[in-house]
Amino acid sequence: MTRIVLVHGAWADSSSWSGVVERLQRDGHTVHSIANPLRSLAGDSASVAGFLQTIKEPIVLVGHSYGGAVVSNAATGNPNVKALVYVDGFAPDQGENVLQLAPGSALEADPATVFDFAPYPGAPQGDVDAYVKQSLFPSTFANDLPTGTGMVLGACQRPATLSALQAPSGAPAWKTAPSWYVLGTVDKVIPPDAQRTMAERARSQITEIGASHLSMVSHPDEVARTIATAVQGVMATERAA
Repeated sequence: MTRIVLVHGAWADSSSWSGVVERLQRDGHTVHSIANPLRSLAGDSASVAGFLQTIKEPIVLVGHSYGGAVVSNAATGNPNVKALVYVDGFAPDQGENVLQLAPGSALEADPATVFDFAPYPGAPQGDVDAYVKQSLFPSTFANDLPTGTGMVLGACQRPATLSALQAPSGAPAWKTAPSWYVLGTVDKVIPPDAQRTMAERARSQITEIGASHLSMVSHPDEVARTIATAVQGVMATERAA
């Protein structure tokens, strides 16, 4: 039995996968939507890697947005991770950070006009928690969802530290594991061209959908189908081995 592990991105939480989880469970899959600490890329990746070590079955590991960078690092060296799925996700190469991989992003403007900043305990000098301004959340993250839904999601967002977004990636698992990529064609956070560049570099099987950055919320059927396809690919490979 293959297990599916879902990792959310910045300015979200594990409930962002609820619609996808419902569909995958309905089809008989075992799914875990786990908490991403959003504190540092190395620490977040280690947290996810620790959870993965508790699973002995084959794993399909899924990351949304910044969660894509986390799964790229967390899966490295774990032989049970048989496939990666990126959902509007960052797939950095070694040494790259997520901020440099989204040219033209709606979040690329003067940080003071995009984010609200807050101190957090134990922060390194100059580091802060960053919240996307609630007034921008519906039009940037959730531009294919009702405005009211986007406003609720903006109010419920979890912050990411600036240092996590600026941290260089380690050796990525996509260089050795097969991957799938859900590409949102109306994404304003990671523009479609940037997503396509990363997906093609990772030799991912690409599924394009007319979705915003929150495609797992607005198009859970298509996202769940792509994840299920990855599971089928893993099972076929395991049977052939």
